[in-house]
Amino acid sequence: MRPSSGHWDTVFSTTKDTELGWYEKDVSKTLKLLAKIPGWKRSTVFIAGAGTSLLIEELLSREMALVLNDISSKALARVKRRLKGKPGTVHCLCHDISQPIKDVIPDIGIWVDRAVLHFLTDKADILGYFKNVRALLKPGGYALFAEFSKTGAEKCAGLPVHRYSAEELSKRLGPSFRLVSQFDHVYINPYGEPKPYIYALFKKLGRQK
Repeated sequence: MRPSSGHWDTVFSTTKDTELGWYEKDVSKTLKLLAKIPGWKRSTVFIAGAGTSLLIEELLSREMALVLNDISSKALARVKRRLKGKPGTVHCLCHDISQPIKDVIPDIGIWVDRAVLHFLTDKADILGYFKNVRALLKPGGYALFAEFSKTGAEKCAGLPVHRYSAEELSKRLGPSFRLVSQFDHVYINPYGEPKPYIYALFKKLGRQK
């Protein structure tokens, strides 16, 4: 089942950022993996399911160009209000990331996904997601994932999730991607609940259909 835009619009319309189950004040775990990418601050970053993440400001403060994707127009509208008047190159894309992207997107050097992919549970949606990763990420680019691990929760935001290992991520990306780094992390959500995550960084080695 694919989470609908209506579901997420309701979530972002009725819940404060700090009360979202995936709210992350400290984005250092993502920055830790980004720091392993040579010249990462010169890359254009695609944030899948960006929501209202504070990672957005963290990357803009480093003068990086961003493409913010989310299925929820409410989430993107909230971010636009937050960023109003602030310098930086930001392109917003309101789109279901499991479906083909027809918009003209700049060369993407880094794909970042924290807590989005695991909401896709339908086989076709998962295949569509990874097809977008392969299509949008330029050769030599990097894909960074932070998803519920195999020992993580079975549901989030009232929805079932698909839990991941680095091995499954690698298999779904295909042979043109190489695992660079991975680690487990127990995230404590705003309600004090521990949520085991898998963080993994992959490099795209060459062209792939």
